[in-house]
Amino acid sequence: MSDDPKPGGRLIEKRKHDHIEIVAKEDLSQDYIYWDDVKLVHNPLPEIDLDEIDTSTSLFGQQLKAPIVISAITGGYGKAEEINKNLASVAEQYGIAMGVGSQRAALEHPELERTYAVVKEFDIPLRIANLGVPQLISQGLNTPLTIDDGRAAMKMIDAHVLAIHLNFLQEVVQPEGDTKTRGGLKAIEKFASALPIIAKETGAGMPKEVALKLKSAKVKGIDVGGLGGTSFSAVEYFRARSAGDTARANIGQTFWNWGIPTPVSVVLANVGLPIIATGGLRSGLDVARAIAVGASAGGMAGRLLPAALEGKDALAHEMGVIMQELKAAMFLVGAKDIKELAASRALVTGRSKEWLDQLSE
Repeated sequence: MSDDPKPGGRLIEKRKHDHIEIVAKEDLSQDYIYWDDVKLVHNPLPEIDLDEIDTSTSLFGQQLKAPIVISAITGGYGKAEEINKNLASVAEQYGIAMGVGSQRAALEHPELERTYAVVKEFDIPLRIANLGVPQLISQGLNTPLTIDDGRAAMKMIDAHVLAIHLNFLQEVVQPEGDTKTRGGLKAIEKFASALPIIAKETGAGMPKEVALKLKSAKVKGIDVGGLGGTSFSAVEYFRARSAGDTARANIGQTFWNWGIPTPVSVVLANVGLPIIATGGLRSGLDVARAIAVGASAGGMAGRLLPAALEGKDALAHEMGVIMQELKAAMFLVGAKDIKELAASRALVTGRSKEWLDQLSE
């Protein structure tokens, strides 16, 4: 292996560039919209004024103007700096949380650090750093990341918490994937003993038994990252197809719809920790649905990326619409604040109900 970090850095940049381009251009959605299974009960006489609705909330000890997290999207390649700058600007403007993409790239290749660190220039009430659990355990010749690396990732963006992402669906599909998992829970527990950690799935959801293990490991919260949004198996399908790797493309296509739906994951993972519902949220209504079934906040990425690529003004407009949608949903159920929204009635129907019914048997 070359002592020059740049070749490895270029490979990382290429992979991250491919991911963003595929997400922006291809249809990566699943074959069913699970958030539409969640029905909020209309209140025809809400007895509140729209302009008095308060969307503010607290998450991990930080005060937000709305229960919205701009989920980890990118970092680690040239264009990511501009994307993260646009996202950070809007997170500051609307007083919401923001996470960055996996920071492993910058820890290994410091020349990429700026693509993440740009978010420090903005007053974001909750900043979430990001490392992957596969990198916390031995993957052959690669040395596992340490708690000091976790501290460095947090310092890089002045983070309030560090997300450790669980992405083994993507890892098993991509040719360069890290598929050794033994010791992952112990590694999370070790990090959580020294740093404020949240566990973050990345598109395949969270069952109750794993949520309970993560709670025992002393994580501060869980991002369920469920089925219904961007399929990273689909992302790797398009990468493999472009590279002419038919075997990997077939695997990516086979597991395109793999995972536990996000609304189901929110209910299952409700073990007494704050929950971020990421995966398939398309609107402020979906954020309201997430809160009503037990989430503390809704995480969004796919809806925001096209606007983030277009520019700050387009992204600010998009977030403004999402905020209006959230307030409209609260108004129509008669919830004057997030606490009342969380206590409002929500029906779970369709395939999501089938999931919950069978898992509770």
